[in-house]
Amino acid sequence: MLDERMEEALNYQLNRELYSGYLYLAMAAYFDDQDLPGFANWMRIQAQEELSHAMKFYDYLVRRGGRAVMDAIEAPENEWESAVAVFEQVYQHEQMVTGLIHKLVDLALELSDHATNNFLQWFVAEQVEEEESSSGVLHKVKMASQSRSGLYMLDQELGQRVFHPPAEE
Repeated sequence: MLDERMEEALNYQLNRELYSGYLYLAMAAYFDDQDLPGFANWMRIQAQEELSHAMKFYDYLVRRGGRAVMDAIEAPENEWESAVAVFEQVYQHEQMVTGLIHKLVDLALELSDHATNNFLQWFVAEQVEEEESSSGVLHKVKMASQSRSGLYMLDQELGQRVFHPPAEE
């Protein structure tokens, strides 16, 4: 059985993951509107990943006897100045999510909730990957934004990304 504070914190994170998916889908729509289908693909894949993360939290809450509670999800931005601005926000967003995951780990340790701490370690590792990935793409977008051909080539590269669902526990 989950401690009440832990259940509330896990539900908050579940809803943050849903928001993340919503944000990345808004970014995909922006890129589709900008005729950058590869960039849009990258964001759609990112949205799928975030929704799968939300489901991991949902499933964990249920397995531990808690209840998943869906909150209202605020509307994300829909307009950006450039591809660079979008990926700067992606990188900042992933850093914020990392901070939220770390707070969950801190709470699990405070409560001596070893099962939840173990569950959260997957997300700790995942956030290292998320920050590295978004930082890497941001660097490429900054370089490519200097020329139309560079942007075109990067669009082609980002269009190759494929969703890989996380392994089952």
